[in-house]
Amino acid sequence: MSEQRFLAEINVGNADDVTAVKNLNAAYQRMTQQLGRVIVGQQHVIEQVLIAMFCKGHCLLVGVPGLAKTLLISTISRVLSLSFKRVQFTPDLMPSDITGTDVLEEDRTTGKRVFRFVHGPLFANMILADEINRTPPKTQAALLEAMQEHMVTCGEKTYKLPEPFFVLATQNPIEQEGTYPLPEAQLDRFMFNITVDYPSADEEMQIMKQVTGTYEADLQTALSGEDIARLQAIVRRVPVADHVYQYARDLSRATRPGQNEAPDFVNELVHWGAGPRASIYLILAAKARAILHGRYHATTEDVREMALPVLRHRIITTFNAEAAGISSDEVVLRLLSEIRASAG
Repeated sequence: MSEQRFLAEINVGNADDVTAVKNLNAAYQRMTQQLGRVIVGQQHVIEQVLIAMFCKGHCLLVGVPGLAKTLLISTISRVLSLSFKRVQFTPDLMPSDITGTDVLEEDRTTGKRVFRFVHGPLFANMILADEINRTPPKTQAALLEAMQEHMVTCGEKTYKLPEPFFVLATQNPIEQEGTYPLPEAQLDRFMFNITVDYPSADEEMQIMKQVTGTYEADLQTALSGEDIARLQAIVRRVPVADHVYQYARDLSRATRPGQNEAPDFVNELVHWGAGPRASIYLILAAKARAILHGRYHATTEDVREMALPVLRHRIITTFNAEAAGISSDEVVLRLLSEIRASAG
């Protein structure tokens, strides 16, 4: 799509958005370069985290310990000049431990006692909720309000969180004893479920040399919080053709057993499918991916690339699928091979 058509489709009277798309693509290249000074490999993880941020979404990162999940998130916050807080979720963590609480203080001049709100760690731009499934549902619910409403409640007062605001939660897929699995309703609040996998042999060699030596990365800021807010608005204005909308819709509806659009294997292997939020996130993610790569419109290929992180935690497999060792990822990959987009 040309710059002129892009301007016509989003009904903008000047080239500001086209310039912003070019700037975002250049900033994405700079961010990738800066992050590469600290993080070895994990390019798909970096891309998906950044896409979610430009869509105002939150991410769930699933991977075994030692894969640099915390380092990745803290490095992104440095490159984007955002405030960062890490919260280690534990079984004894209370909601007030993350949201903040009222503290009774005495005014030494008047002698009166007043309550003062002490901000918790949620009052930052980027929150790393480490091992989110190790804390009780009450604390998980407090985090859910912050994720959805961008505010916290203490007593009768609500306090707005700083913008932009992102929650990136981690889970260890190995240890499940003594944990509090996130309910499906809360999992659905996360835009992406990102799998953080082991590095390749060459990447692991590079990690060993980098970590055990004296190397220290000199990171430069690629974007500011104001830049991110402006670019989040531009993502919403990226044009999408009807056949791309239809493909995202068909892909989501095909995950739902009992629906006419669902293939036979879905009826057999899937207990619950993805809801409408999946269709919305597929389109938003496709828009963000397009402009990150310097294109002015989203395509069905963008939707396909975003299908796994959007759908894997929204598909609940049946007992038969679990017994056969079939994961939700395999269901999504099979759907992608069977459902084809119509020509635009």
